[in-house]
Amino acid sequence: MTDSKYFTTTKKGEIFELKAELNSDKKEKKKEAVKKVIASMTVGKDVSALFPDVVNCMQTDNLELKKLVYLYLMNYAKSQPDMAIMAVNTFVKDCEDPNPLIRALAVRTMGCIRVDKITEYLCEPLRKCLKDEDPYVRKTAAVCVAKLHDINAQLVEDQGFLDTLKDLISDSNPMVVANAVAALSEIAESHPSSNLLDLNPQSINKLLTALNECTEWGQIFILDCLANYTPKDDREAQSICERVTPRLSHANSAVVLSAVKVLMKFMEMLSKDLDYYGTLLKKLAPPLVTLLSAEPELQYVALRNINLIVQKRPEILKHEMKVFFVKYNDPIYVKLEKLDIMIRLASQANIAQVLAELKEYATEVDVDFVRKAVRAIGRCAIKVEQSAERCVSTLLDLIQTKVNYVVQEAIVVIKDIFRKYPNKYESVIATLCENLDSLDEPEARAAMIWIVGEYAERIDNADELLESFLEGFHDESTQVQLQLLTAIVKLFLKKPTETQELVQQVLSLATQDSDNPDLRDRGYIYWRLLSTDPVAAKEVVLAEKPLISEETDLIEPTLLDELICYIGTLASVYHKPPSAFVEGGRGVVHKSLPPRTASSESTESPETAPAGAPPGEQPDVIPAQGDLLGDLLNLDLGPPVSGPPLATTSVQMGAVDLLGGGLDSLMGDEPEGIGGPNFAAPPAAAVPASLGAPIGSGLSDLFDLTSGVGTLSGSYVAPKAVWLPAMKAKGLEISGTFTRQVGSISMDLQLTNKALQVMTDFAIQFNRNSFGLAPAAPLQVHAPLSPNQTVEISLPLNTVGSVMKMEPLNNLQVAVKNNIDVFYFSTLYPLHILFVEDGKMDRQMFLATWKDIPNENEAQFQIRDCPLNAEAVSSKLQSSNIFTIAKRNVEGQDMLYQSLKLTNGIWVLAELRIQPGNPSFTDLELSLKCRAPEVSQHVYQAYETILKN
Repeated sequence: MTDSKYFTTTKKGEIFELKAELNSDKKEKKKEAVKKVIASMTVGKDVSALFPDVVNCMQTDNLELKKLVYLYLMNYAKSQPDMAIMAVNTFVKDCEDPNPLIRALAVRTMGCIRVDKITEYLCEPLRKCLKDEDPYVRKTAAVCVAKLHDINAQLVEDQGFLDTLKDLISDSNPMVVANAVAALSEIAESHPSSNLLDLNPQSINKLLTALNECTEWGQIFILDCLANYTPKDDREAQSICERVTPRLSHANSAVVLSAVKVLMKFMEMLSKDLDYYGTLLKKLAPPLVTLLSAEPELQYVALRNINLIVQKRPEILKHEMKVFFVKYNDPIYVKLEKLDIMIRLASQANIAQVLAELKEYATEVDVDFVRKAVRAIGRCAIKVEQSAERCVSTLLDLIQTKVNYVVQEAIVVIKDIFRKYPNKYESVIATLCENLDSLDEPEARAAMIWIVGEYAERIDNADELLESFLEGFHDESTQVQLQLLTAIVKLFLKKPTETQELVQQVLSLATQDSDNPDLRDRGYIYWRLLSTDPVAAKEVVLAEKPLISEETDLIEPTLLDELICYIGTLASVYHKPPSAFVEGGRGVVHKSLPPRTASSESTESPETAPAGAPPGEQPDVIPAQGDLLGDLLNLDLGPPVSGPPLATTSVQMGAVDLLGGGLDSLMGDEPEGIGGPNFAAPPAAAVPASLGAPIGSGLSDLFDLTSGVGTLSGSYVAPKAVWLPAMKAKGLEISGTFTRQVGSISMDLQLTNKALQVMTDFAIQFNRNSFGLAPAAPLQVHAPLSPNQTVEISLPLNTVGSVMKMEPLNNLQVAVKNNIDVFYFSTLYPLHILFVEDGKMDRQMFLATWKDIPNENEAQFQIRDCPLNAEAVSSKLQSSNIFTIAKRNVEGQDMLYQSLKLTNGIWVLAELRIQPGNPSFTDLELSLKCRAPEVSQHVYQAYETILKN
């Protein structure tokens, strides 16, 4: 007879009868009764009244009965905590039972009884089981520690269970190791600050040894733990990768994805020149391809992960395009995902294949899929320039089919093709205009209106076409209304005489008859522009547009790096970091890829412009998708402008772009017209006329508007200047200056949050620069930066970073990241922060070196109106590590002979002639000699800065 009999009963007074049976002397009857109790409990009946009777049945050798009682206990202990204490004794006894299965069962149940009162009684039995001779008991006890920690963390820490868990990582049994790792990871997730999994090369070695013999779940725990480890160098990273690679051929797809995660993370540290790097790329492709032969749901998860992998390292799957071709019986969600990956992998080599395939898809019956396929053809044209011609003709063929939704999608993507390749394919506009009447979707209508407005001078009846849209202006969606407003203003600026009425009509519709604030605002801006300065309006509205980048839908690089660390988890399917969908944020740690090691830094990412590219070449409007965390600044930001001396007494800081516009164009957030002559920013505080230093002479000159701010003790410190205004950094304003004190250089920053959201996760990185300046520690912002809050930070710097000659020499390009975005700026550091303390040369050495340096390396400078005498000059310069070696008086003039040494070991020798002028001011003549004459100009600027402040 089956167990179904326990669920049926005809008797009355059920609880009473069960009670009698539970207290029966016969073992069989007892077991039957407990089964009936469990059956009632399962269907939702309340049998908690039988608690004492069931607990009495615990005293038995029968394993089956024990399991049933423990099951009952787990369910009702919470509602009957006082009764549950009765069971403690039995647990203690069972933990010393000769049968390891019973010992393990007792420990497992203890962990599941979530009652505070009992927990402390369970510590002793648990301690014994953690040191049990049987590995099955130890592995069960390890998980129990994690459960206990969830109930009472303090108790677990006080009892020393965490240390015991750490010891279990060195256990001889691989399953015990895996469970210990799982338990510690679980505890560490809920306490991100505690450094529980303190991994070192020895413990990593033990984990890798256990990896080969674990069950598949154990392997996943260990691989996830390995992924959180940062190897000390590329050799260690390579050896871990070699030992993890065999997991790629595992039958369980979760193990495969966990192994891929570890390899993707550690590949960051390997140099691309290594033979092993190429081998690893080849080994990663087959397991990913194999995942696609599973059932559709698994395929989808695999495809979402592959999508991330392809964005990070397209070279892994570049030869596997055919695997992603759509099968007729694939579900729609798999089809769309495959299509996305096909476009990401499209290249000149395979574009013919891809286009033929996409053209097939465009004739399918599934509307969503067809739309995506048509869009994909457009994306291929933008991505692979050589294929643009073929893509455009394919799109025109599709337009000829006259299938409504195909035509509309085609028009949307042709608009993008026009933006990527201006003045190339405009001959197709006539064909597009024929289909004007069939457009009913907002996006397609908006695209068509954009095309008509943009190329109004080539379309004879452009005004009629736009007028036809204007008739139903109020019924259009906002997207179409905004586009129509802009298109008609463009048309007016191109053909002012014929379209005066049309533009007035649209402006009044937008400003007076509309409820939409966006539309009203844009209408008023155009109205004012046109009425006050038509020339400026032309510059703004008809400004040359930046070319669009192919991959507008790429995941933002810092987010991509974080998601790579979550391969094989829900985050990799959602393409969102866990903090976006895990409620309460408990246990959510932001992860990032390890920084590239020095050996791998030399290899430029293929997509990024070389850092020394000529300033004239504009980088992509969308920052190149290299590893922005690993090398935040592979982009050429353009040097600061070095202009003529400031002649006027008042300077508009908006007009003097210290950063040379390089960053504006990089951020791509301003049309070119703005910032031109008609749009000067409001004047800043007036600069004294005496300040005649060139703009390129370092921030200390430009911004030192007050006199006497610097102190005489220690090196001169310039006042803080705004390096990154809030409007260019989504509300983050950064001001700063550089200091040198007792041999250590620091960058003193002031971060102000002018946005409406909290800012966290700050990080900073410098581009390679002339003197190898680099942060000596991470950017420590200890608490989240709330709106309108300001925080001051001193970032220690060293000079052991990568070196690359910059123009000008003291240009520093900086990237700052927070939870919102990555922001770039460049600034000039005063050279005197690099003057070292042991720069005093011996007299004989000075004479020999001065003679030894060729005369053409000597540079002459004048410092006018210096308010100091020879003594004061000497002591002031000495406080900034410029040392006087000898002093002579020749014909009433003081001569100082000085030396200084830069952090990179370059010596600069100086002769300073002090000519007494009027009583309070003297003129100085400075002669500098140096084996690297390009530093002389900057050393002179340092002299002037120090002496005049």
